[in-house]
Amino acid sequence: MKGKTVFFCTECGNETAKWQGRCPACGAWNTLSEEPAAGKSTGSKSSHNVTPVALSQVSFTSEERILTGIHEFDRVLGGGIVVGSLVLVGGDPGIGKSTLLLQVCRELSDKKSILYVSGEESARQIKMRADRLGNFSDGVKLLSETSLDAVEDALRQFTPDIMIIDSIQTMSRDDISSAPGSVSQVRESTNTLLHIAKDRNITVFIVGHVTKDGQVAGPRMLEHMVDTVLYFEGEQSANYRILRAVKNRFGSTDEIGVFEMKTDGLREVANPSEYMLQGRPLGEPGSVVAPAVEGSRAILVEIQALVCKSSFQIPRRTAAGADYNRMNLLMAVLEKRLGTELAWCDAYLNVAGGMRVTEPALDLCIVTAILSSFRNKALNEKTVCFGEVGLTGEIRGVNYAAQRIREAEKLGFERCIMPAVQVKELAKEHPNIELIGVSSVKDLNAIISKS
Repeated sequence: MKGKTVFFCTECGNETAKWQGRCPACGAWNTLSEEPAAGKSTGSKSSHNVTPVALSQVSFTSEERILTGIHEFDRVLGGGIVVGSLVLVGGDPGIGKSTLLLQVCRELSDKKSILYVSGEESARQIKMRADRLGNFSDGVKLLSETSLDAVEDALRQFTPDIMIIDSIQTMSRDDISSAPGSVSQVRESTNTLLHIAKDRNITVFIVGHVTKDGQVAGPRMLEHMVDTVLYFEGEQSANYRILRAVKNRFGSTDEIGVFEMKTDGLREVANPSEYMLQGRPLGEPGSVVAPAVEGSRAILVEIQALVCKSSFQIPRRTAAGADYNRMNLLMAVLEKRLGTELAWCDAYLNVAGGMRVTEPALDLCIVTAILSSFRNKALNEKTVCFGEVGLTGEIRGVNYAAQRIREAEKLGFERCIMPAVQVKELAKEHPNIELIGVSSVKDLNAIISKS
């Protein structure tokens, strides 16, 4: 006889008795998944003797943090690992999530006790990867297990300071009949780990698979249950990786960590700007440097444009690392405000190094690269530029202007083309770099024509 089944929304985790095209809770379409009903809830039992406490009477002490020694990792977490927190680490397969957490284990193995639970690899496979990363002390214990009930049994014998679950989609509870990775299993497993972290004061790291849309697989409520959500990003063809916090209850979400993938593991990139500009061509038309901001961190990137006469009836347009629609919009602004005949030209835009930038502050750099290639005039190699371009051709001010200029100064750039409205307030703070203000694309065109 078929057991009772219910329908879970993969976006919000809402449970309904019958299938519907649209989730009644969050309104998402085609997200209801049929799964066996859970036998019992793993949530904490409610007590009838509960007394509310006044907010003013709640005692507070600053959270205890553990420094891993991996500065890029500590920066993203807000200054180190918070004791008793639940951290979710997501990313594409093979991007380096397990490698990063193993390196954290290596750095802390002399100071803290760590339990590494893997539901995807055997202890021998983990040992093979660990040997490439360096020497580990006996403070790291391995457990190849997919049952959370077995993990809880292991915790009764060995109570670690830090526990790593790799991955949450392979974990399951024996009292839930659905398969590992299902909505109910992921939800209840995360709930169990949440109670372990809070009740026993154990810091728990959860590795999560991502969908083709780049979101952590499973119900969206998974991200709401944890304290911190980290995403490990990067192109498979590129050596660099970016660790980004999209949620952090104990710190800012404006910081990023940059790593480089090597044969012996991940290495911190202390100066991402210098790394991104390696091999940059000097004195070539269409090559322009822009200070992009990731979180609150300025990183210099090279934007390249190639504009040439088209041999097709419909010109080709391609953008790699930048917004394709934004490129077309900016080309339309140039054609309307400057009279440049770009409608009959093929245009190719590329952000060198495989990085992706989408902020409007790089509009001026994209426009400069396109004009430089179209006019076949190279910009001064010691020049950077940033600013937002409006539909009337005006150049608007952007945020983090001081950080962008400071990063350019640090790498030896001598000129900065930027919005004229921000030059006056920043000129006194940065006397070692020439700030050139432009109010419209006409001003920019005049500068490029004199190059």
